Amino acid sequence: MQDQANRLLDRMNTWLAQHAITLARIGVGIIFFWFGVLKFFPGLSPAEDFAGRTIELMTFGLLKPNISVPILAAWETLIGIGFLTGWLPRATVVIMLAQMVGTMSPLVLLPQETFTRFPYAPTLEGQYIIKNLALIGVAVIVWASKGRGKISPHDEA
Repeated sequence: MQDQANRLLDRMNTWLAQHAITLARIGVGIIFFWFGVLKFFPGLSPAEDFAGRTIELMTFGLLKPNISVPILAAWETLIGIGFLTGWLPRATVVIMLAQMVGTMSPLVLLPQETFTRFPYAPTLEGQYIIKNLALIGVAVIVWASKGRGKISPHDEA
C-alpha cells in the first residue's frame, strides 16, 4: 500500500513539475481576461468606480473614468490573452507589471479607503489589491520561464 501511494505521489509530482507554470499562467490569464472584459460593461465590475477614481487621481484629472476605464479594460484583456495564449510572455509580463503600478497605487494614494488602520488592517478593497502580490509572483515565474513551462538560470535573455 505504501509503495502504491509513493508511486502515485511521484507521478503527481512529475505531472505538476511539467505543467505548474502553464497552469499558473492560464490561471492568471483567466483572471485578467475576465476582470478586463467586465470593465467593458458599465456597472458589472465591482472595481470599476475605484479604478476610474484612482486613474483620475494618478493623471491629475486628465483621464476621466469614462475614458480610462475602457482603456484599462482593453489593457487587462490584452494581458489576459497574452497569459492564456503564451504569446510574447515577457512583453505580457511587462505590460502586466506596468498595470500593477496603477493597481497597487491606492494603497498609498487612498489609504483611507484601503485600510481601516494603516498600514496593517486593510479594508476589503485593500485586501483585493494586496492579493495582487501573488499575481506578480506568477508573472516573475513566467518571465523566468519565457512561457516555456520550465526555468533555467542559464537561458539567454
